[in-house]
Amino acid sequence: MSLHSMRVSGYGLLREPRHKDYEELASSVMSVVDRLVHKTKEKIESATDVLKEILKPVVDVTEEITWPPTDPEALVLMEKELSQREQEGQLDEGFLAEVNAQLRQAKADGDKPGLEAMLQKVLQLYASRVLSKRSYAMKGSEVLKAEAFLETLIKAPEEEWNKLLLDGLTLGKGEVSPEDLYAVIKKRIERTLIRTEGGSYQQRVLTEYVRGIQSRTEEIVKVLLGKQQ
Repeated sequence: MSLHSMRVSGYGLLREPRHKDYEELASSVMSVVDRLVHKTKEKIESATDVLKEILKPVVDVTEEITWPPTDPEALVLMEKELSQREQEGQLDEGFLAEVNAQLRQAKADGDKPGLEAMLQKVLQLYASRVLSKRSYAMKGSEVLKAEAFLETLIKAPEEEWNKLLLDGLTLGKGEVSPEDLYAVIKKRIERTLIRTEGGSYQQRVLTEYVRGIQSRTEEIVKVLLGKQQ
C-alpha cells in the first residue's frame, strides 16, 4: 500500500467517527428543540386555561359576553380569581401574550365589543395589582400628596377615575395640581421602565395603564379649565 493510499485510508478512518458525532449532535439538538416546542405549547395552553378561569365569572352559561356584567358580583369574583392567579405566579409573560393575542383578534373581528372590553379589564386589573405593590407616597414621615393621589388612581377601577380626578385636583375640589400629578406620573413610568424587561408585555401593559391615567387627567383638566373660562 502506498503512502498516499495510507493517508487517504487514514483520513477515511478519522472521518467516520466525526460524521457520527455530527449525527449525534444534530439528533441531540433536535431533541432539545422538540422539548422546547412542547414546553412552549404547554405554556400557551396553560395561559389560555388561566385566562378562561379568570373570565369564567363574567361569561354566562351560554357563553354570551355582556359587558359590563349584569351581576356586579361577577366582576368581584373575576378580580378575586385574577388576584389568586397572580399570587401563584401564573400571570407571566405567556399569560400576557395570550391576553394581548385575544385582544388583537377581538379588535380585528370588530363585532365583539364585550370581549374586547373584558380583556381590557383583565389587563387593567393586572396592572393595578402589580403597580400597587410599590408605594412612593412616603418620604420619611412626610406624605407626598401627588404620589399618594396617583396611587389612589392606580388602585381604583378605571370607571372611578373621573370622579377621583374632579375631587382630587386643585382645579376641582382637591389639593394636587395637574403639574404635580403629571410629574409623578412621568416618574412612575420611568421607574416602571427601569424595573421591567425592555420590550416585554409586562412593561407595555404597566406603562400603558399609567399613561391611561395621564390621558384621563388631561381630559379632565381640559373640562375644568373650560368651566373656569
